[in-house]
Order: sequence, then C-alpha cells, then structure tokens
Amino acid sequence: MTNPTKMILARAMDQNQIQLDFNSEKYSFSIEDVRLDGDAQIQEIKAEGKSVFLKTSALDYRKNYYVGIKKYGRLPLDLGVLLDDLVSEKPLGCTVENGRTVFRVFAPRVTRVKLVLFESHVDSTGTEYTMQMDDDGVWEYALSGTHWGKYYGYKVDGPNDPTEKFSPQTLIADPYSKAVCTKNTYLHEAKSIILKTDEYDWEGDAPLAIKWEDLVIYELHVRDMTAHSSSGAKEKGTYRGLIEKGTRGGINHILELGANTVELLPVHEFGNIEIPFNKNVNGVTNTWNPYARNHWGYMTSYFFAPESYYASGGNINPGDYSGNRGQQVNEFKDMVKAFHKAGVAVILDVVYNHVSQYDLNPLKYIDKKYYFRLDPLLGFLTFSGCGNDFKTERPMAQRLIIDSVKYWLEEYHVDGFRFDLAALIDWETVQQITAEVKKINPNVILIAEPWGGGKYDLAGFSDYGWGAWNDLIRNGVKGQNPSNALGWIFGHYCCGNTPKTIEAYVRGSTREYGGPFKTKSHSINYLESHDDHTLGDFIRIGSNEVEPSKKIINVTANAKLSPTQLKLNKLAAAFLFTSQGPIMIGEGQEFARSKVIAATDAPDPHVGQIDHNSYNKNNETNWLNFEHKEWNRELFDYYRGLIELRKAHHAFRWTPGDKIQFLKTERDFALGYFLPKTSSGDNWNFVVLLNSHPKLPAKFQLPSGFWRKVVDENRARKEAFGELLQGNVVVPPVAAMVLVN
Repeated sequence: MTNPTKMILARAMDQNQIQLDFNSEKYSFSIEDVRLDGDAQIQEIKAEGKSVFLKTSALDYRKNYYVGIKKYGRLPLDLGVLLDDLVSEKPLGCTVENGRTVFRVFAPRVTRVKLVLFESHVDSTGTEYTMQMDDDGVWEYALSGTHWGKYYGYKVDGPNDPTEKFSPQTLIADPYSKAVCTKNTYLHEAKSIILKTDEYDWEGDAPLAIKWEDLVIYELHVRDMTAHSSSGAKEKGTYRGLIEKGTRGGINHILELGANTVELLPVHEFGNIEIPFNKNVNGVTNTWNPYARNHWGYMTSYFFAPESYYASGGNINPGDYSGNRGQQVNEFKDMVKAFHKAGVAVILDVVYNHVSQYDLNPLKYIDKKYYFRLDPLLGFLTFSGCGNDFKTERPMAQRLIIDSVKYWLEEYHVDGFRFDLAALIDWETVQQITAEVKKINPNVILIAEPWGGGKYDLAGFSDYGWGAWNDLIRNGVKGQNPSNALGWIFGHYCCGNTPKTIEAYVRGSTREYGGPFKTKSHSINYLESHDDHTLGDFIRIGSNEVEPSKKIINVTANAKLSPTQLKLNKLAAAFLFTSQGPIMIGEGQEFARSKVIAATDAPDPHVGQIDHNSYNKNNETNWLNFEHKEWNRELFDYYRGLIELRKAHHAFRWTPGDKIQFLKTERDFALGYFLPKTSSGDNWNFVVLLNSHPKLPAKFQLPSGFWRKVVDENRARKEAFGELLQGNVVVPPVAAMVLVN
C-alpha cells in the first residue's frame, strides 16, 4: 500500500512567499482548500513538482502562522528565513558603560522582557524593570552606577502557541553571563552575577605557542583527576585541587608523565542533573539514566561562565547552591596560569552543537525558533542525540559562538578548543571562528570531533585549517569493537585496514598516502578518549581475559595488568608515540585504568561490569585511582619514556612522509621503518620496529651501521641502552623496538 499524499513542510521563503513541500506530486486542490491561519492573506498559488508556492501579504516573524490544506494536512509555518536578517553589533550581556550598568539580550520575537535585580542569590523576589527593544531585536535597560556583586535575571513573554510556550513568571539567567550561581535541581536554576573581572593579576601570563606537531595532549575531567582519595588533594574535584602542589593527582601527575597540553572535558557551566529516574516530568520519563547526572558536562547551559560545581564550595547536594560568589572565575584563571607556568597548554572541550536539555537554558526560553534547528512541526531536532540542536548558521547564534571562543581566549588565556560533534557546526561558522580566533592568537589550537548527526568529514576540517580526531588510526591500531572488530595490535586488520593503511598512519594520514589530511599536523592521533571503552578495558576484553557481561568480583585483580595485557598496551603506546602527528591520550590510559561500574545508591543493574559509556557517573567508576597507577607502574614508566623520547627528538614529529623508509620483513603484522637524521633536524637516525603477530617473532635487516635500543619490550627511554646491534634484529611477538644510530 502506497503512502497517502500529504504536506510535509511549510516554510516562508521571504516576507511574501511560502513554500509547501509534499511527499509526492499526486495532489490536487484549489485556492479555496488552502487556509492560512494568522493575519496574512493568500494572493496566488503556483505548483512546481512536489512543491507549492503561496504568494501572500506581508508575514510578521513575531507571529505564529499555520497552513492547512483539505485532505493534505495542517502544519505550523517556519518563519526562519525572516529571522536571518536580524543582526546587532551591540555588546550583549551585562556591561558597564559611562558609569551605567547596561543589560542587553537579543530576543527579536518576544513581546516583553523584564530585568530582575536581586541583592542575594537566595532571594525569590527582586526589583523588576521593563526593558525596551530596539529595531534589531535587542532588549535593553540601563541602571545608573555600578552594582558589583548583585544578581540578576530576565523574565520573558512572547507569542505563545502550541509550538512554543513562553513562561513570563520564570526567571532565566543571561545567556551572556560571565558567572552564574546555580541551584542543584534538574532545572539548574540560576542567577547571573554582576562581576568585576578586569582586576585579576595574570603576572605576565600568555598562551603558550606549542607547534601542533609537538602536542602531547592529556584529555581529562576536572573532577576525575582529584576526586578519589588516592589523589591526595585537599580540595578534591576542583580547579584548585587540579593544581595543588604535593599531590599524587592533578597537575603533578601530568608533569610526571610529561604531557605538554591538557584538554579539559566541558567546563562551560552545564546542566549537572537530569530529570529524576523513572518519574514523569512534563511528559518525559527518564528510563535511561538511573544516576540522573551528566558527569562529563556535555549539556552546556552558559557559554561564557565557568562551571561553578568545580569551584571552591561547589557541591551537588539537592537544593544547595554553587558559585554564589563568582569564585569560579578567578579560580579557573588560577588553574590556567598554573598550567602555563608549568609549560602546559590548556584546551577546552566546547559544546556548541546543542544546549542542555532539561534545565532552564535561557536560549530555549528566549527564542526557540531563532536559536534551534526544528522539524516540520517546529519541535526540536536532535541529530546531536541530546535533545535540541543549536542553529549555528543563524547570524546571532553564530555571533554567540564566536563571542564565546574569543572571550575564553582573551579573558582566560586558553590555548585552544576541541569542538564536540563539530560536523553539526555549519562551514561558514567554522570559517568565521578560524578567522576571528587567529586575530587574537595566531597559534590557537583548533580541533574537531569530525562527526555528528550522521555527518563525517576529517578532510573538510583539514581544508579549513583545523585538526581532527583521527578515528582511522584509532580503529586501525586497536580496533573498533573489542568483541568482534579487533585491530592491528591483536594481529588483525579490521574496519577496511590493510598493511598500506597502517603505514599511512605512521606518516600522519596525509592525502598523498591515501589519508584525509592536508598536513600531518591536522591528524590528532589517539587510541582512547572519554567515549567508549578505555584502551585498557578494550585490551582486557579483546584479549579474552575479561568477559564484558560478567561482574568483576575482584576489582584489584582486574586493574592489575596480566602479562598479555601489558604487552598489548605497550605495543599500542609505541605505535602511537612514534607516529607522525599530534598525540592525544585519555586520562589514565598511561596505567590502563579500568572503568568498573562502582556500587552506589542508583538502581543500576550493571554494577560491577566494565563500562563503555560512563557519562553519568560521578563516582569511582570515573575517578582516577592512583593506587592503580602504582600497580601498573611499568606501563606508566613506558608511557613516560616514550613521551620523553618523542619530545627529545624531532624525528618522531617532524620527519616528512616521503623520507620515512619502510623496511622489508616476511612476517605478517610486522612493521619497520627508518627515520633519517637529515630530514628531521635530529643528529641521530632512528629505526622503529613493531611486531603485532600474537605468536611469532619478526626479523628485520637493519640499515648499515651500529645501533642501540631506546625502546624494547621492557622499557622506553630517551637515552640509549643495551649492546651495540647491527645486521639482523629479531623483535618478539607483540613487542616494539626503537633503535638509535
């Protein structure tokens, strides 16, 4: 049975034209059958294939219209194109200008905005002021004098109808808030803080200028790094705890390892709490998250404000407040300054593809139809998988993103950004971001997660000068799934890989060798991130030593690496750190941390199993246990040695792909190559030998001369060790060897 003909889309093409799309050309109606609900009239109808065009009297973007056709349905009219001409260059948010405190918010479709000023963060009522709108959709109010330390918010009313419901009694914070005080409920109730931020003493601090090829990135979660008692931090799980001296966790661990860059999981103020588990809230029942938490932070609420939970006094106690003094601002700056003093750059993982889902996110309450991508019924689209996709191509939405990244560069001295689900950001916005941030810092680091919403484009981001997470090397080297799609380190080729693709990863995945990148500096090589299994758990499962569906009874025994697991982890690390291109590792990868779901009061039937998606667990599932580091100290020292070697020698970072000479071997899953000194700026030649055959050794013929080890199956160092070697050399199964001439 064929589907009946129906109208599937109604949208304005300009102020006097509407386009109606049908699912087939089998429609027939007269002008009398068409009804346009609202104050506009239909003047003419024209059909072209599956589309019908209505000429109308002037449409008003502040109003709601519906188009109905007998037998073919009724749809709300998308007026989006009429909104694209609304642009303002006025400063938004709260600013002090000529001795006055000025509040501005862009909300072109609403009918009324009230500014509410509070003396205290706990006040339920404040002084209200009616704001005025200019011709470009900016609502504004100015108070005489300065009001540092006070709190404010907005109450917004608009053209209510079934497609949107404004809530004029609900207080929302400013989307341009520099800091917010938040209350611990799923609504994430917030008040903006009028904060003086220009008196901070940076002590001459400036962003670091690390070349992209030289990056050794450590992806971390602010809370995870010090929340566990083993970290030794006094202010656990905070910006301050991250930079405490004398601890086992935080910055001290990172410096011991040798990483020169940290990538912080989202630190923009985010919705920490989801709706209660198994309870109906506004027609939605949370059946998926028994913890009712968003631990990782991928639910941004405010794009200019640091997360208040990570500041001193931050907590997650129901009904309590965090960030009421705006302390998160200076504490975040202290953290950046401390990392910079230690020679470590700071990258922020930022989420501009969607906003927080269940809280009082101001953009949803200010103008859903302006700021979000909508379906034909004008409901939120969710290609991000998170409930509401941000319409990055809308001019003032684009401006918000660009204002945000510029603000974090200028106000917080960060060194760059990793853009979550970046394929959902339109190319014009990508181009504008690139142009604007390079005016501030020509060395700024720009990294895309190059997928999202069904799109995938590593090459596209490289064309715009961005780096991108290289999932090709990730899948090729370790595999895509530990149960049925193992990669090269296990002695397999999965996911379309061949010996040639493995060689291409060594060269930096550039286009001349079949890769997607214009330059190897764009290939962010990694084997683990916050997503999916840790590399350690992938290997535990892939080596058939841990059954993912079974509960781990002895967490200590599970965390300690078996001989097989240790060899596989070392081989993976050796491949990663000897390949051309920037390097990223996930927190705890260096000691093969395992994410065993910890017992809590949440009704999680999977407690005790290995977790591959721990986004919702603010507990020991995610917190780094530094006792485990000591149990696997041999692997940690191996990572540390590889990082020292890589940082000490240009050969592993700067050798052109055409200068890398691959060595012949008859062993399957063996890979050897020569890095000549003349091509990299080093005074030494290197040979890298990798054997992933699970059972058999691999023999290689060395280039002429005498060689000594810097890496073997036991250790990795920047200084040579062992006896002189020449002629043939044999690499054991599942092992690596790096030799220096």
